[in-house]
Amino acid sequence: MNRSKCTWLFLTMVSLTGVSNSVQAGSTLDTIEKKGLIQCGVSDGLPGFSVPDAKGKILGIDADFCRAVAAAVFGDATKVKFSQLNAKERFTALQSGEVDILARNTTWTSSRDSGMGMKFPGFVTYYDGVGFLVNQKLGVKSAKELNGATICILAGTTTELNVSDYFRAQNLKYTPITFDTSDESAKSLESGRCDVLTSDKSQLYAQRSKLATPADYVVLPETISKEPLGPMVRNGDEDWLAIVRWVGFAMLNAEEAGITSKNVEVQAKTTKNPDVARLLGADGEYGKDLKLRKDWVVQIVKQVGNYGEVFEKNLGKSSPLEIDRGLNALWNNGGIQYAPPVR
Repeated sequence: MNRSKCTWLFLTMVSLTGVSNSVQAGSTLDTIEKKGLIQCGVSDGLPGFSVPDAKGKILGIDADFCRAVAAAVFGDATKVKFSQLNAKERFTALQSGEVDILARNTTWTSSRDSGMGMKFPGFVTYYDGVGFLVNQKLGVKSAKELNGATICILAGTTTELNVSDYFRAQNLKYTPITFDTSDESAKSLESGRCDVLTSDKSQLYAQRSKLATPADYVVLPETISKEPLGPMVRNGDEDWLAIVRWVGFAMLNAEEAGITSKNVEVQAKTTKNPDVARLLGADGEYGKDLKLRKDWVVQIVKQVGNYGEVFEKNLGKSSPLEIDRGLNALWNNGGIQYAPPVR
């Protein structure tokens, strides 16, 4: 090939690379607006996080987070289509573009955040940790008594490594049995195929609620890992990453400010608090910075609720799971949930 042809080929490749990068950057929001909805990947059925009700509506804190994003983008929380995904297929669905956001009780880790072409925006939906669920007739009170146990584990999760590390550190032996779906693993515990079901503690409470006799089962006291669960988006689109991040932070800030689904519209019109005025769009153009409407936070809280409302409805004491806020309480109320200000 002569020099002129090589030069032409090189310049063409550079040009195409530039076009490719410019198309990728910022394109998710454009695609969503053209579709008229957000495609959200959720679990294959986990109470409290994402599970269909009798009419097929997906309920749970993860599902509500996607509705909050839709409320911010469209002003309409119903503009979401859910894809139920098991643990193995969830990442492929996001990487391939099948879903725009993955909100599927997924643990934020370094490898997932840097080595898979995806990013965690930095908002943690639920601070969790791996634990153990056993039938009370097993007669154990601590995970340290599980030497020789057969343990049901969901495949493709961080739980597999965490359990392996814990048992090795405690000089205990166990036999793992892996499953592709959470329902399969729970049924195996119930049938006696395994002695123990292990997963994030929130999932254990959720799975226990689906058993025939939940009172026969107990979650052991140990928490053997850190599992910050949160949404994920694809790499390469900072605009979309920022929207997803700040939807979560807006829900936390609203709770901290005492803004609820019942008072948000009044607050937006009458507040004298400058922080609240900025948050609700009564002062400044902070929605514009995110390429969102001026009242994006108002729509989130009005249609979906603040973080506390969403937690209580799906996971808290007024839900079937009856989970304490614990670490998921606000920073000024004994927890570690904390959001930067909108300003």
